[in-house]
Amino acid sequence: MYTVREHTKTAHDFAQSLEKVRDIGYPAVQLSAIGAMAGDSPEVSPAQARTLLDDNGLKCIATHRSWEDLVYNTDREIEFHQTLGCDYTAIGGIPFSYGEYNAAGYREWVKVAAPVIARLKDAGIRFGYHNHAFEFQKSTEGKSLYEIFIEEGGPDLLLEMDVYWVDHAGLNPIRVIERTHGRLPVIHIKDKEMAGNEPVMAPIGEGNLDWSELLPALEAAGVEWYAVEQDECRRDPFDCLKSSYDFLSGELS
Repeated sequence: MYTVREHTKTAHDFAQSLEKVRDIGYPAVQLSAIGAMAGDSPEVSPAQARTLLDDNGLKCIATHRSWEDLVYNTDREIEFHQTLGCDYTAIGGIPFSYGEYNAAGYREWVKVAAPVIARLKDAGIRFGYHNHAFEFQKSTEGKSLYEIFIEEGGPDLLLEMDVYWVDHAGLNPIRVIERTHGRLPVIHIKDKEMAGNEPVMAPIGEGNLDWSELLPALEAAGVEWYAVEQDECRRDPFDCLKSSYDFLSGELS
């Protein structure tokens, strides 16, 4: 739903957006950046969101939540996810307080995160980390920051891998996927095309990523859900979602 975040700021728009996503054919959504659910007094409560999802035959398979809430309001976050019927949450970056782009900080966060991840797991909620490109810069040790998650995070630190950003960082995503089997229940996908001399995000199948190789590699890694997340759309975002859905329906059938 991050793709259509500008269409979820009110309860009415959120409801309409879920209907449009359902009509395209998607069976599930990830709830991220839903304006109508934000703030201390949200227009749409978790219970109301669950009703909207159920009415549209949609399942919430993941969320993005703030690390601070997961740490300091863990019980409330557990209740939030149980109300939605959602068993997976992720964050999109560790807090800057651990040291931006710093290997020692990433290791410290892995240690601090472990008991939080364990509490969520005990409640039936899995936890993942959603990457961008910056996690793949090399540390002074000669390895990328992301490798700290792979090698030291343990099996319960799941990886909500965004294949676009792995490619954008200059890596072959398949090589990274091969190292993370069993830790990719939910992944994010979008395509990359060229607009003149600049790479831009695109619907799946309209760009240059090699889906004929990527999708089998992801399937072999145990991916349960492919979340289409096109951060930026150069045309109507619902049309982009439909284009991605139509392509993936053919490739994954």
